[in-house]
Amino acid sequence: MRSVFVFPRLDQLGTVAVLDALSPGQNAPWLVEDVLYCWLETEDGILYPGWEQEADKRLIPAIGHRPDWAIEIEVSGRVDGTEQLRRLVLTLLEHGGAVLDDYSDHAWTAGEIRSHARYEGLTFFDFRGSYNRLI
Repeated sequence: MRSVFVFPRLDQLGTVAVLDALSPGQNAPWLVEDVLYCWLETEDGILYPGWEQEADKRLIPAIGHRPDWAIEIEVSGRVDGTEQLRRLVLTLLEHGGAVLDDYSDHAWTAGEIRSHARYEGLTFFDFRGSYNRLI
């Protein structure tokens, strides 16, 4: 599984309502577009343990504080999932916020995702570009 953590500016109840609408009758996890598994993660759960301090250095400037919750989205390895993930993340970031992916050291905003911006040569959720760097 490949994953991202979305830190929406929309409050937690509003975000849960969005996910409920996209995945009626399901939660923990929400299954969106048959390939995205979404969980609400909190600071007192598994949100930050094991995160490098670099994650805070990226996240806090992008959002202005260290959030106490996020939506974790896992993408099945059996599918590409890029377009489904982009749609969901842009929906969750409609009111602002940022997202961290597994491939870059950058907190991505909706504007950067929409414009296919690059950070150190990678776009958002650029698992192909990341893989090509390794070979």
